[in-house]
Amino acid sequence: MLPAMASDTYHEPLELLSEDTKNTHRAIVSLMEELEAIDWYQQRAEACTDPELSAVLTHNKNEEVEHAMMTLEWLRRKSSVFDDNIETYINSSGPITEVEEAMVATGKGEGGSGARGKIDAASGKGEGGSGKGGSVEGGASGKGEGGASKKSHAGSKKSYNTSESLGIGSLKGNK
Repeated sequence: MLPAMASDTYHEPLELLSEDTKNTHRAIVSLMEELEAIDWYQQRAEACTDPELSAVLTHNKNEEVEHAMMTLEWLRRKSSVFDDNIETYINSSGPITEVEEAMVATGKGEGGSGARGKIDAASGKGEGGSGKGGSVEGGASGKGEGGASKKSHAGSKKSYNTSESLGIGSLKGNK
């Protein structure tokens, strides 16, 4: 009989999985749990007839959003595929299903002006300067990201080597 595992959602024998893969699994399962909790709190807050309890439940939901974003950020830092896709889609504008196509069409990406383009005057978000935290011109919030994007989306569809996409080098022997 096998010992109880914290997560029974592994699909391959644990001894064949690297520590990086196990940690990524932990993060993904945690993210799924946080998103589920957000959904549950939202439903409870909306259905609740007591305004004070509804406010408490909404507060709890917002805490779960924070937890989910922290986990997503860990995944972004550990995986170039998450990083590429987060850079492409988060804070983009226009139809979500057309964001990547628009980047290819405009040549944004490596050698271009970055995935998020120029300053969005309404939000104050955008690029400027050189490197992260570059200067931002215009906008109310003053949030910005400097420098050119290191990602290249021009040319063809993305193709990621599985071990590279997990940021773990070779899958074999890296435990």
